[in-house]
Amino acid sequence: MVFLQISNWLAAILRGTIFSGVIFSGLLGVVFASTLNLALAATPETWNQWRGPSRDGIDSGPPWPEVLSEQGLSLKWRVELPPSYSGPLVSSTLVFVTATENKSREVVYALDRATGTERWKKEWDGAMTVPFFAAANGSWIRSTPACDGESLYVAGMRDVLVCLAAETGDEKWRLDFPRQFKTALPSFGFVCSPLVDGNDLYVQAGASVVKLNKTDGKVLWRSLKEEGGMMGSAFSSPIIASLAGKRQLVVQTRQELAGLDLESGDILWQQKVPAFRGMNILTPALYGDSLFTSSYQNKSWLFKVESAAGSYRVSEAWNNNAQGYMSTPVIIADHAYLHLQNQRFTCIDLRDGTRKWTSKPFGKYSSLIAQGDRILALDQSGRLLQFKADPNEFQLLGEVTVSEQDTWAHLAICDNELFVRELNGLKVFLWSDSSLPQNEKK
Repeated sequence: MVFLQISNWLAAILRGTIFSGVIFSGLLGVVFASTLNLALAATPETWNQWRGPSRDGIDSGPPWPEVLSEQGLSLKWRVELPPSYSGPLVSSTLVFVTATENKSREVVYALDRATGTERWKKEWDGAMTVPFFAAANGSWIRSTPACDGESLYVAGMRDVLVCLAAETGDEKWRLDFPRQFKTALPSFGFVCSPLVDGNDLYVQAGASVVKLNKTDGKVLWRSLKEEGGMMGSAFSSPIIASLAGKRQLVVQTRQELAGLDLESGDILWQQKVPAFRGMNILTPALYGDSLFTSSYQNKSWLFKVESAAGSYRVSEAWNNNAQGYMSTPVIIADHAYLHLQNQRFTCIDLRDGTRKWTSKPFGKYSSLIAQGDRILALDQSGRLLQFKADPNEFQLLGEVTVSEQDTWAHLAICDNELFVRELNGLKVFLWSDSSLPQNEKK
C-alpha cells in the first residue's frame, strides 16, 4: 500500500511538471529513501527463534521506552493455554506457542498477533515425565521452536521434530529420532531449540548433534554421538559463530564445548566443561574469538579458539567462581551480564574474568534481553525487571509484576510489544512512556 501511494503521487507530479536531470535524480533519491523508510516502519518486528533474531538476546529493533513502570505497560490481550516452558515466537501477523495438554499431548497454537484469536492448532501424542528435581517445575514441553517465515520447526519432548506450515499448521515432515537412530529417549526430553541457517537445520537430538535439510527433514550428518537417556541428552542449544576465521557450529553437550564443521559435521575442537550431573545448560555466548560459558555448581570460563597450520586448538583464557544455572547471559561492551544459581545477577569483565558486582537475589531463573545499555529480565516469579548494563554497579531501573503465575519461558519483544508466556497463558503488553510527563516523552 505504501509503495502504491508513492507511485501514484510520483506519476501525478511527472504528468504536470518537467524537471531537469539533476532535479529529477534528486527527487527520485528522496522518493526511494522515503519509500524505504515508510516500508520499514510499516513492517512489524519479529522474534523468530530462541533468544531472538540474532540468537544472542540483543534487540536491534526500535528504541525502548525510557521507563519500565506499571503505568507504561498496558495489557493488549491474553489467552488461556495449557502449560509450557518454551518461549513464544512472533511473525508479522502470528504468535506461535507450544503447550502440553492433559499430560499426554503436545499442542502448537498460532494466534493472531493483533487480537490473540486462534488461527490454527496442531497436536500429537507425545508427553513424558521428567525425573528428579526437574519434575518439581513440571514435565511440559521445553524447546523453543524456530520459524523461517514459511515453516515452523517444533521439538516435542519424546525426541521428535515436526515441521509445520507457518500459515496453516499443515504438517510437512516429521522425524522421530529414537526410531531413526535406535537411541534411548532423553530423560529430560528434547530441550535444545532448533537453529535454522539458510536451507539447513541443526539440533542436538537423538543423543547427538544433527544437521537436516529443512525442506524435507533428510539427515545430512550426525556428530558427537552419545548414548542418550539420563546423561547423553543435551540441555543447551547450538549457535553459529565465526571463530579463528572459520564459520562453524558451536554446541555445548552435557560434558563439553565443541566446534563442528558446518558442511561435514567433523569435530574442529573440543573442550571439557565440568558440571554437577552434567548440567551444562547455558547457550554458549560469543565474545570475539572466544566463548563464555558457566555451569551449575562449578565455575564460569572463557575459552579462546585459535587456528594454526589448518588445525584448531582451544585454551582457557580465565575462570572465576561465578556459578551459572539456566540463564544465558547477554554480552555488552566487553562484559557478560549473567543470572546465577544463587538467584543473583553478576557482571563479569570478559577481558580478565573479574567480577564487577553482584546484585541481591531475585528469581530462580531470568530470561535476558538487552538493547544499548539496558537489560530486561523476566524472572520465573512473574516479575519483569529493567537494569542498566553498567560494569560499575547494579542499577535497577524498574520492576513490574506481569504475572501471578510462573514465567519460565523466554521473554520476547517486538517493536513496543512484550510477549510473556506464563504457566497457563500468553500475555501481550504494550510498552510506552506513558508514565513520563508529557513534555519528557520522545
